[in-house]
Amino acid sequence: MTWFLRNAWIVPLIPTLAFPVILLLGKRMPRGGAEVGIPAVGASLILAILTAIAWIHRSPVGEGADKVRPFLERDLFTWFSTGGVSVRFGIHIDGLAVMMMFVVTFISLCVHVYSYAYMEGDRRFTHYYAALALFTGSMLVLVTGSTSLQLLLGWEGTSVCSFMLIGHWWEDLDNASAALKAFLTTRTGDIGLLVGLAMTFFIAGQSFNIEKINETALAGHTSHTLLLVAAFALFCGVVGKSAQFPLHTWLPDAMAGPTPVSCLIHAATMVVAGVYLVARFYGLFASAFSINLAGHAGVNLVAAIGGITIIIAAALAFVQSDIKKVLAYSTISQLGYMVMALGVGGWTAGIFHLFTHAFFKGLLFLGAGSVSHSGSHHSFDMKKDMGGLRRHMPITYVTFVIGSLALAGVFPLAGFWSKDEILLTAGKNGYQAFMIVGFVGALMTAGYMARCVWLTFHGEARGGAAHHQPHESPPAITGPLVALAFMSVVAGLLNAPGVELFKKWTANPVVIAAGAPEFKFNLGYAAVSTVIALSGLALGWLYYERHWLAALHGRTKTSRLALAGFNFLENKYYLDALYTDGIVYAVKSPIARAAYWFNQNVIDGIVNGAGIGARAAANWVYGVIDQELVDGAVNGTGAAAEGGGALLRLIQTGRVQQYAAFLFGLGVVVIGIGLLALTHSF
Repeated sequence: MTWFLRNAWIVPLIPTLAFPVILLLGKRMPRGGAEVGIPAVGASLILAILTAIAWIHRSPVGEGADKVRPFLERDLFTWFSTGGVSVRFGIHIDGLAVMMMFVVTFISLCVHVYSYAYMEGDRRFTHYYAALALFTGSMLVLVTGSTSLQLLLGWEGTSVCSFMLIGHWWEDLDNASAALKAFLTTRTGDIGLLVGLAMTFFIAGQSFNIEKINETALAGHTSHTLLLVAAFALFCGVVGKSAQFPLHTWLPDAMAGPTPVSCLIHAATMVVAGVYLVARFYGLFASAFSINLAGHAGVNLVAAIGGITIIIAAALAFVQSDIKKVLAYSTISQLGYMVMALGVGGWTAGIFHLFTHAFFKGLLFLGAGSVSHSGSHHSFDMKKDMGGLRRHMPITYVTFVIGSLALAGVFPLAGFWSKDEILLTAGKNGYQAFMIVGFVGALMTAGYMARCVWLTFHGEARGGAAHHQPHESPPAITGPLVALAFMSVVAGLLNAPGVELFKKWTANPVVIAAGAPEFKFNLGYAAVSTVIALSGLALGWLYYERHWLAALHGRTKTSRLALAGFNFLENKYYLDALYTDGIVYAVKSPIARAAYWFNQNVIDGIVNGAGIGARAAANWVYGVIDQELVDGAVNGTGAAAEGGGALLRLIQTGRVQQYAAFLFGLGVVVIGIGLLALTHSF
């Protein structure tokens, strides 16, 4: 079984190779390249599962709480050498990498199969499948790489692919703008990432090896200030990539792309890359921010950013009409839970929530796509074009409800187990304030998902759902929904009390050395979490279905304060206005004015000067060369020919006697010249 661990590099290689095959040959294939993309990702999933089985059967070392499976690191080849530093390209396989490989390939296969029906007839069907394959390959390179440069390669690969897929229908200005916004916003964070990677290279003694970077940070021989600056720089990349406050604004706009792309971005690639980075560099982050040290202040940058993001994103989900944007803000909020978990010392809790969230969030996005495809006549507006769809789309409805309950953290679904671990760790590890934030976020999550389900599937049919004929989606769409719904039910049981297999399989020596605590299941925390989740669902249901708290309905029309609060949320805290009209305009406007001045006065001056010079040269060539020399020569030749012709006309009389006399005279002249020449010679 060790063979699968040593050759795990094949898992990212297969979809990566599928990319050029689909791109070059896909249009000549009967199914536009889908017959390459789907089997390629399916093969990667099978290999990922076999790699996971091999990892599970790997013998652990150590004793008691320190008992872990040793990671496997293998150098494949020398990538490049420069300045006396040789950079190897290799793989690092441990529980975290194996878990991510399974999540990425499983979600990607669901998306590939789903897309075959959803994207049928699309004008760029082949390019879509090619980009999906490269997207999958890039994320797998990121999670299996042994060096920070390989992580960067996969990191930027996912950014390029997301740009292509978000802007898939680039003819629409909104789609093109959303793709640019996502790309440039994440690039803002990546400036810090590049600085951080450069710093860690020198911190580890000129090495890009991630394991060595963690070991060096935990050894205690490096300046804490240096570690703090490096970790802060890396975290800037996390904030951009994982859409954390204040760089979260790009993710809702990224919904402009095809819905299966939204699923892949939110559930298994792109946005979870930032969470993975913190988990992989946990030795550095734990040392820099003193996360698990005794006597910590109960707050640090990582936990604070995650906590803020949980609340602000959940609040924005309440005022969205677009079902995909509700789910987008939900993703931002849930990513906040993951980041906060890592910040409060809950390494296992954070990556476990990443694991479970992939299934129920992927399910919800594909469910939204199913509604648009077959229920609301290609609309995502819950208020205008949905309602009453549960009778027409029973599979979509049931699976969507399962995903919503899992997201809300209802027992015994997947989200309950992972979210409960985060709250438990925050409370037990001295971060009580963030435990409260987590509970508030859980209440809000249940509330906005109750609203989402009711507006979509209950009540009276509206717009597209009323005027067309809604029906259940085809098996290529409902099949992935059922698979993801099953995982949303059972995935959390891997870390249920008495089982705790997930914790055993992902146990990491770096995390143990960093002092990350593990706490036993606590019935009290679980009970409070369940009551809060059910309360949020009940309040949402009573408000919409039973019109409970009727005084609150239409409150924005009667209360200035309520209207101001609504406008504040609807305008997304005016952050987009600040970034676009403030920061971006402040930078863009003077650059644009300077560029315009340079264009008008320098470039146009050069062009106009060249034009004037060319015109003067043309006039001189025309007047002197063409008119006087060329035309003069041509006209002179013509005049000479005309004069010669006039002389010849004098002797061309048509009289034979005259011609004979002329020839006789010419002959006499020639003979005379000859005699003179002879006489002169003697």
